[in-house]
Amino acid sequence: MVRKDSPMKGVKYIALGHNVSEAGQAAQYSTRNSSWLKNTFSDGIMETGKTRRLRRIFRDDHKTVIIPMDHSVSAGPTHGLEDMARIVGDVSQGEADAILVHAGIAKTVDMNRLGLILHLSGATRLSADPHWKTQVSTVKEALRLGADAVSVHINVGSQREQDMLDRFSRIIEECDDFGLPALAMMYPRGPGIQSEGDYKVVSHAARLGFEIGADIVQTNYTGDIESFRNVVGTVKVPVVIAGGPKASSDNDALQMISDSIKAGAAGVSIGRNVFQHHDPTRMTRALVDIVHHGASASQALAILAEGTAPSMTAT
Repeated sequence: MVRKDSPMKGVKYIALGHNVSEAGQAAQYSTRNSSWLKNTFSDGIMETGKTRRLRRIFRDDHKTVIIPMDHSVSAGPTHGLEDMARIVGDVSQGEADAILVHAGIAKTVDMNRLGLILHLSGATRLSADPHWKTQVSTVKEALRLGADAVSVHINVGSQREQDMLDRFSRIIEECDDFGLPALAMMYPRGPGIQSEGDYKVVSHAARLGFEIGADIVQTNYTGDIESFRNVVGTVKVPVVIAGGPKASSDNDALQMISDSIKAGAAGVSIGRNVFQHHDPTRMTRALVDIVHHGASASQALAILAEGTAPSMTAT
């Protein structure tokens, strides 16, 4: 895999709210928060630690495919993550942009030139309150490991929400001091949450992450393009969708991803639907073709079935 972190020389931006290719063509679906991305990545603006690191996670189209592999902390040994070196190699071959792991994995596994997001939160399902995510690693540890960003998990609506928000605000301050991007996993989850995909609670959680200072917000898809477009529209940093539980079919997973990109998402963070797939490399390539090349869900499904990944362009 070749890293996609080169400066965007010669890019001409034609309008706020549109992704633009090097040929100057507007992409079919705009990223609603691309004004933030444009200001972050444009030539002529002083480079900072955050901008350099964000270039290792986002491609020049301002989008990203992240594969999170942090599941074994909460759930114990997890199918698909038994051999971390193998699965990291598989998603690297599929041309993912970044992976998200805990410190122990980052210390012992070659990242294969992928962007590295170090997850700082953890709790096990064996605890009395598995929704209470505590800090299990540090910003300094992330820097020692060469991470390009850190991630923090907050369950909005849980009984220990305030504790998680307090810790998150302190992490944000430290990230700003060191120029390290912070991804906030903002999930509506707790005794008062009836549906974790409901528009009102998802939009609140996503906006909360932005308000507190996250550089990237990860949250649940709301189930339809229009409502998720409204979620993205209130958050002025990149929003990526979480994959959630293993989908009942490849088509369901790919359609959700396609719809989220149409709604303006800046990418995806898909774990179990990739590393528990019978062919993680092909599944990763299918995601990449939707997110970066404008493939439809049906086109990506055909790519997955055929085992090939021809370059697609949005039409």
